[in-house]
Amino acid sequence: MTNSNKPNTVFWVTGIIALIWNAMGVMAYVAQAYMTDEMKAALPEAERALYDDIPAWYTAAFAIAVFAGLLGCVLLLMKKKLAKPVFLISLIGIVIQMFYNFFMSRAAEVYGPGGMVMPIMVIIIGVFLYYYAKKSEAKGWLS
Repeated sequence: MTNSNKPNTVFWVTGIIALIWNAMGVMAYVAQAYMTDEMKAALPEAERALYDDIPAWYTAAFAIAVFAGLLGCVLLLMKKKLAKPVFLISLIGIVIQMFYNFFMSRAAEVYGPGGMVMPIMVIIIGVFLYYYAKKSEAKGWLS
């Protein structure tokens, strides 16, 4: 089926900003996943302990969240309906990751209340991107 509805400028701006956001998420994942012992040694002791205690399932959820988010943005910009389920997969990864951050790690204790701003933003943006793809599909912008 051919799509005759053309997305507006806000769609493209939102998609490009989201792509940049998710690319930064991929960079954060890579930086964390490939952090050397020397890099960890330079951190304050409390932060180093957080990194040393990260379980493998958290790292997997982080990877799924950021790589699915990036793929979702590419699919959104390609106007593909597949963006919506891919954003849902990313959101599930985000929820798992943030559950660990909020309830299982000592991140709030180590970073303080200000350190929780970014995780909350990640959740909000993940939810937004899923619903934005859903809305874009409903408007006929995705095929």
